[in-house]
Amino acid sequence: MKKALLLLLAVCFWACTSTKETEQAALPMDELAERYVKTLLKLGQYDSDIVDAYYGPEEWKPTGEPADSLPGREFLAELRLIQGNLQAQQTDTLTALEKRRLAMFQKQVLAAITKVEMMQGKEFPFDEEARLLYDATPPHYEQAYFDSLLAAIDTELPGKGSVPERWAAYQAKFEIPKEKLDTVFQAAITEARNRTKAHYDLPQNENFKVEFVTDKPWSGYNYFQGNGYSLIQINTDFPIYIERAIDLAGHEGYPGHHVFNVLLEQHLVNERGWKEYAIYPLFSPQSLIAEGSANYGVKVAFPAEERLAFEQQVLFPLAGLDASEAARYYGILGKISKLDFAGNEAARRYLNGEISREEAAEWLVKYNFYEKGKALQRTRFIDRYRSYVINYNLGQELVRQYVEANGGTADKPEKRWEVFGQLLSTPNTASMLQE
Repeated sequence: MKKALLLLLAVCFWACTSTKETEQAALPMDELAERYVKTLLKLGQYDSDIVDAYYGPEEWKPTGEPADSLPGREFLAELRLIQGNLQAQQTDTLTALEKRRLAMFQKQVLAAITKVEMMQGKEFPFDEEARLLYDATPPHYEQAYFDSLLAAIDTELPGKGSVPERWAAYQAKFEIPKEKLDTVFQAAITEARNRTKAHYDLPQNENFKVEFVTDKPWSGYNYFQGNGYSLIQINTDFPIYIERAIDLAGHEGYPGHHVFNVLLEQHLVNERGWKEYAIYPLFSPQSLIAEGSANYGVKVAFPAEERLAFEQQVLFPLAGLDASEAARYYGILGKISKLDFAGNEAARRYLNGEISREEAAEWLVKYNFYEKGKALQRTRFIDRYRSYVINYNLGQELVRQYVEANGGTADKPEKRWEVFGQLLSTPNTASMLQE
């Protein structure tokens, strides 16, 4: 009896102590948001890619020079403290939207912890890294699947030689002359903006500037500056073909990254005061939604038939290209787009050490029709951003499935704009889209 009593007292003491510690640890969400943002800003001093955008209080930015080496243990201690506090939050009185905020915040913090561990030298297999950073499980495809797609494209292309060689020769007819790039892009941006603003109430001051740059591992990039403003850069290292005008105008601008960031700033930061959204950490679940929605948004703004008509009537003439070939060109591009996941397989095999850089580049040449130089450039992107590559195609597929499951099908364009806008304005991650 005495032993049982002592055991009962011990259990009660532990439970009371644990409850007290949990209560003490459950800091308010707004305080956790501030600590999270400040931590990421400091972490960004050790890797310039970590903070993709920040538009929070100026006084939260770190002052002084960072330490000579990454203080990983300190970063992990702070992030795990935030993680524990988030897990200890009481959810009984939260609204559905606040619960989504909490769920996404937890996944964002897990990604930050994972990134610090990677910066310390910890390595993860490709799929596990993608799950921890982006809350997503990449699909797997056998090489035979891509070979079957190549065979179908083979019948569509004129000329002799390999499929990539024949595609390169055919696609060369659709290159935008460099002196006409700005004119063509501005026309595409104006149309994308007009179509988007017909459906979304964006701030009056929203805008962005376009710059053409070189020597980058990406084709385009949006640097959101806050207060509704973005800087968009387009890489001209390699030829830019006519389809990229609308692709980049939509992906980087309307209704892509620019609109996504504008709506998050407008609805979550300014209206609700959720300061964790004042920072966009690149290696986080937010990126899958950002890239996936940016890709899918092109299709929302430019359904296939409308896009073809606009290109034939406006962009092809501005670029000095033969518009009579547009329908055939876009038909082949549609088939080639089914090969997008081949790039993920190249990245997975390369990063998992199964193939060399040269072999990864050869894979990209064969299945994604990259020129050899551009394929090697793409391996630079994989080196730098690793499993981030899944966010474009898998992200687009998950966003498409979510929008259509909620009524935004192709035959209901107004509903599609509505569901897509809701997605851009609320907390979402890959797994949350699939609930």
